Amino acid sequence: MFKSILFLGWTFFTISLLSSCSDVSDEISPNDSDLNTPFFMKGMDMSLLPEVRNSGVLIYNNSGQVQDMLDIVKSEGVNTIRLRLWHQPESSTSSFQTVKTLSQEIRSLGLKLLLTVHYSDTWADPGSQEKPQAWQGLNQNQLKDSLSQYTSKIIREIQPNIIQIGNEINHGFLWPEAHINNETVFLNFLSEAIQAVRSENEQTQIMLHYAGHENADVFFNSLEGLDYDLIGISYYPRWHGKSLSRLRQNLISLNLIQNKPVAIVETAYPFTLDFNDFTNNIIGNEDQILDNFPPSPQGQKDYFWEIKSIAQDIPEAYGFCSWGSEWISFRGDQATDGSPYENQAFWDFDNQPLPVFSVYKSEDF
Repeated sequence: MFKSILFLGWTFFTISLLSSCSDVSDEISPNDSDLNTPFFMKGMDMSLLPEVRNSGVLIYNNSGQVQDMLDIVKSEGVNTIRLRLWHQPESSTSSFQTVKTLSQEIRSLGLKLLLTVHYSDTWADPGSQEKPQAWQGLNQNQLKDSLSQYTSKIIREIQPNIIQIGNEINHGFLWPEAHINNETVFLNFLSEAIQAVRSENEQTQIMLHYAGHENADVFFNSLEGLDYDLIGISYYPRWHGKSLSRLRQNLISLNLIQNKPVAIVETAYPFTLDFNDFTNNIIGNEDQILDNFPPSPQGQKDYFWEIKSIAQDIPEAYGFCSWGSEWISFRGDQATDGSPYENQAFWDFDNQPLPVFSVYKSEDF
């Protein structure tokens, strides 16, 4: 949700990972054991991992040893990595080549890849869905063709196990043409992107993503007839309400009505209200969080236990995924362009792992 300010149970099959990243043209195919074992996502968005690595900051594991962040999260029970993809961003972060390279590493570690395609050069969310600069000036047919070709390229070259067609598309995407107010165009563009995925790899699962849970039923009712597999929901107490019982009720209802697995694909919670750089934090006051979960390492852990429990209670549960967990203050404690999320990361201000990892480590599903 940082972007909005600046700014997934049972499935009938799951996607196996490539045993090697040496040939990115290999198709994703299900492993026999996957076909008989329900998959429950325990995910983390790690889109900023390349920047953390490039900073040279030392990251520690639970044994107090320096280790790469990706290796740590795998050892702690994370089974899915979520990455965002921007079309032509100003920096290499979330660019096609950066995401492609990192996706190969993720698959080589036996982790699944959930790719959220923003169809923009920058943050896309309910408040902003700006078209890529390269697509400005295209007529509607040209824009739809570019959408199709770009989506096909993503499936061929990045090969995600799960692809999000857009990010938090409450009000559509590729504005103004595919704004939700232009419902026929919006649905037509979604269908075009979905068909591009199916044409390249029928085993890639397609997720559609909504920010919040109130009115999600209305949104997904409007998508009736579209060929997608999974529903993704963002939930942040500050923006989406402070009743976890209401969240549980709405997600169960959404699954039962839509007959599709539901996952919480974005959520976060602070382990402190302090800061570790000179950049304003998204969450800094107790009135922005839940009364029963204090801003402490224990409170953060308890919150994620409850999020996991809610995700498990959905009849067709697909799992949960944290957001911003890697966003430590890697630019230093004096940075004014640092992290607005370091107090919600999964490492403390000394880059030591927090107790929240026990939620991922547990094999209780």
